[in-house]
Amino acid sequence: MIDLRSDTVTKPTEGMLNAMMHAPVGDDVFGEDPSINALEDKVATMFGQEAGLFVPSGTMSNQLSVNALTSPGDEVILDIKSHIFNYESAAAGLLSGVQLYPLSGKEGKLTPELIETAVRTRNDWDPFSRVIALENTTNKGGGAFYSLDEIKAIREVADKHDLYLHLDGARVWNALVESGYSAHDLGSFFDTISVCFSKGLGAPVGSMMLSTKDRIRTTRRTRKMLGGGMRQAGILAAAAEYTLENHLPKLREDHRKAKIMAEALAKSNQFSVNIKSVYTNILLFDTLNNTAAEMVEKFAENGILLSVFGPKTIRAVFHFQITQKDLDKTVETIKNHF
Repeated sequence: MIDLRSDTVTKPTEGMLNAMMHAPVGDDVFGEDPSINALEDKVATMFGQEAGLFVPSGTMSNQLSVNALTSPGDEVILDIKSHIFNYESAAAGLLSGVQLYPLSGKEGKLTPELIETAVRTRNDWDPFSRVIALENTTNKGGGAFYSLDEIKAIREVADKHDLYLHLDGARVWNALVESGYSAHDLGSFFDTISVCFSKGLGAPVGSMMLSTKDRIRTTRRTRKMLGGGMRQAGILAAAAEYTLENHLPKLREDHRKAKIMAEALAKSNQFSVNIKSVYTNILLFDTLNNTAAEMVEKFAENGILLSVFGPKTIRAVFHFQITQKDLDKTVETIKNHF
């Protein structure tokens, strides 16, 4: 089967497994795992942040960031398509006692003007605006990413209203490869950052929160409260390190393949797709006659797995284990069966 459901379905490679097997390890709850310590320092330096905290998932790193930046009764401004709003089990309200204010941006991206309309006054009856959370790239927005100019303008709004700025960078690696800006340039605008190693990069597990040393020191205890304290987890850090060295350069190929599949879909009278909106490795397209579920089933019958992303919307996500042969078969399947 050609699995295009997500870039989380990748399997560890022989090289990755070898790196994991030979990773030096210690007890990370005691701060003694050398592989984790080295990875935290490396990624923090990449993004120009003071410190990092390795955690099991992107949801945890997002929620730890929200918790670190807010107090109960505060509000987080974000896009209605954001991962924090849609896919984190209402954790912000439960774990941090904060409210989410979802705005309808474009392709999952906010603008300074839109954010300005959402900033609250400081009346006793208002939730207090405290954080602006951006997602880069956007999942439900089809892999769209922010330019540095767009982020700079939003940072100026945050500073104007004394707000924090958080980055959900689950697929930030795709944005870095496609945009051309550096991790350091991007990171300079944010108070907290979440990055993920198990999506586009293809590690089996792991994300990281980046911020100041003081914030990370406090958050280590919060991580422990949430059950995220791991012991000899250097084997996981070694996998993440391996992906940075070996898989990051391959992301541009994923973007190229997504565009080629979009071009094939555009030639079919069964689908509607905007080729210009295929920015990175995520491809969203709509069915014209059948439901998304029906068409996903038909693709599966032909050996291609996709995700239902709405009543008429389908998602395909490319990753480094989708070969050129897989892509060619997918294009031929679209041509011959749709």
